[in-house]
Parts: sequence; structure tokens; C-alpha cells
Amino acid sequence: MNRRVVITGMGVVTPLGNELETFWQNLLAGKSGIGEITRFDTTGYDTRIAGEVRDFDPKTVFNNPKEHRRTDRFTHLAMGATKSAMRDSGMDLEKVNRDRFGVLVSSGIGGLKTLEDQHSILENKGPSRVSAFTIPMLISNMASGLISMELDLRGPNLCIVTACATSNNAIGEAWRIIKFGDADVFLAGGAESSVIPVGLAGFGAMKALSTRNHEPQRASRPFDVDRDGFVMGEGAGVVVVEELEHAKARGAKIYCELAGYGLSGDAYHMTAPPPDGEGAARAMKMALEHARIAPNEVDYINAHATSTGLGDICETRAIKAVFGEYAKNGLTISSTKSMTGHLLGGAGAVEMAICALAIRDGKIPPTINLENPDPECDLDYTANVAREKKVRVAVNNSFGFGGHNATLVATEFKEQFG
Repeated sequence: MNRRVVITGMGVVTPLGNELETFWQNLLAGKSGIGEITRFDTTGYDTRIAGEVRDFDPKTVFNNPKEHRRTDRFTHLAMGATKSAMRDSGMDLEKVNRDRFGVLVSSGIGGLKTLEDQHSILENKGPSRVSAFTIPMLISNMASGLISMELDLRGPNLCIVTACATSNNAIGEAWRIIKFGDADVFLAGGAESSVIPVGLAGFGAMKALSTRNHEPQRASRPFDVDRDGFVMGEGAGVVVVEELEHAKARGAKIYCELAGYGLSGDAYHMTAPPPDGEGAARAMKMALEHARIAPNEVDYINAHATSTGLGDICETRAIKAVFGEYAKNGLTISSTKSMTGHLLGGAGAVEMAICALAIRDGKIPPTINLENPDPECDLDYTANVAREKKVRVAVNNSFGFGGHNATLVATEFKEQFG
């Protein structure tokens, strides 16, 4: 359990760009990736905006260009982020033990588009016309499975589904498996593509989505008193999680050390957090304990903060419970979902990349659209403008329906621990 774990490669596919550095510069500039939905007719929907991935060709991400026809879009996005992460890592697969190279790339919902399309075919054309690939296309584990096949990776291969905590759990469990000694490297993260009619209608029926359709780029506004729900996004994030000595032996660049992982269950409600944020606080405390980091050593928190009325308040309360007075005097927080929208099962991995880049560059992306702070959200949320700050320790929060809480702690890499 003393094996140290680092992040050595990262790939993203997002509404703000499909290349890591483009994405990062757009975040620092405070740009929004939210717009009117273009993929289908939204007439009759209360919400008509989302964060869509643009300029992405699924045929380019598979070794076999025809493979995209037998896979759902969430798998396309996952494969795109994976290939980018592998390029970024500089990994030569011919020089690593593929039996000890794992894949843990998950999805909170899976192939919802496939399910919607094939159900329509069933209803209109009958069971004989339903695709033989229906089940493999829609199940959430297929991204991990196909990534392992595409790259011939034979280490631990699994999928975790914990709603919006999914990819934080994926990265955390990869960390745990490496520390336990059962693998040396993982591709870990998540992907989601649920900006489709049934996804929009389902979240809309819950009254969870913003209806600020007339100004989409201002719709996601975490911690603002005028927030009216989250904005759905699609995308993927994958990071290369690697045992330190393995990374050093191949001369890998190291973004940061993955130092801690905490998880908990609220045992409270299907979709709402407990008012005091107690479950989220326990996840943060566990992650800090694993990392051997005191609360006042944390420089930055990438908050889960989705722009919902209750969620933003509960996370603020949880942060105060963990960090005490330091929460108001030294801790810097931001919600990048204000720019990307909520990528659901893909959110945590994309935000893990953001934490790593904040450590690398000493820059914290803003929470845009924070114009009138909610009185109950009274911490430093890096309102509207990015900030330069030395980031030695970053915390990444993700919380999901079902009461799932997952927190990751990343630290600036130092040769000597501590």
C-alpha cells in the first residue's frame, strides 16, 4: 500500500474543446460551451440548451473505422479521450506489460441513445428489425471493454456506475488497485452522451434543468442566487494513472501525484443530498486522511457544484464542516460546470484533468456567471475571472444520485513524499 501513484497522461472531449490545451485555455478565458441544442428538435421541451461536443468524428478514433456503427456515442467519446490520453502520456505499449495495464472507463447512464433508437424500431418495425448490437451498444461497461480490445490491454477491466460520481470512483478505484499491487497502469475516467430526447425529457421532468433558454451561456451559474438548475452536457475524460516507479522507468512526464481517495454514501434520498452535506464531508475527510494532508494545506477545490438550489448549498456546508475557518480564509474553490455544463458520468475525470492542470500552471479557472452570490454560498468561488495561485494540493469532488460521494486529492509531485 506504499506504492505511489501519479497521473502521466490526460485526454478530454468536451463542449469547450477536444484537445487538452485548447480546453484548458478556454476554461481560463471563462468561455462557455453551452448553446442551443442542435442534434434534435427541442420544440415542446422546457429546456432547449445543453453543452454539446462539436467537431468530433467517431470514425477517426477506432482502428477499424466501421466500429463506430456498432457502438454508442458515449463509447465514441470515451475512445476519443482515451486515444488523446495515450498520446499525451508518451506510452509505448510495446514496452509495457499489458497484463498489468488495466482499464476502468465508466458511464453513469450508458447507451441511452441506443436504447431510445432501438425501442423506436421495436415499436414501429417489430422485434425482427432490432439490431443484434443493441445490448452490447447500450451497456455501461462497453467503453472499458472496447478500449481494452482496441489497445490489447489485459489487466483489470471493470466499470463502476455511480451516477455523477462515476468517473471519480473509476479513478479512485484504479488508484486503489495500483496501490494494492494488482496493476501498474490504468486508463481511468468516464464518458456520457445523454443530450438526447429521452435524457432531456427525463431530467426536465425532475425540474432539475435550467430553463434559461434565451441566454444559454449564462444558464449554468453555480452558487448564484438566480441559479435555476443544471445544464446538461456531454463529453469524456480519461487519465493515465500509473505507479510512480513504472512512470519513472519510462521517463514519463508527471502532472501530479494522486494522493488520496474518499467515498461515502448519504443513505438519505434518491436525488437530494442531506441538508448538512454530511456524506460529502465524510468523503472529503477520508480522501485527505489517505493523502496525509491537513485541511489547511489544500489550495484549490474543484467543486461538484452543478448550479442546483440545494446541491450548491449542501456542498458549501460540507466544505465548511471539513475545513472550518480555513474555508473562508485561504481556500479557493471554483465550479467549472459553469462553462462545460454537467457532463454527468464524465464530469469527475474532466475535472480531475482540470485539477492537474491547475497544479501544473498555478492557475485556477473561474466560476462564471456568479453575479449575485447566494447568501448561503459565502466562500471564495473564483467569481468570473481566472486567478493565478500556486496550487500544491487540489481536491476534486463528485456526488451522484443515489447518495454516492467520491473525492480525489491530487498533489504537486515531489520526489520525496511528505
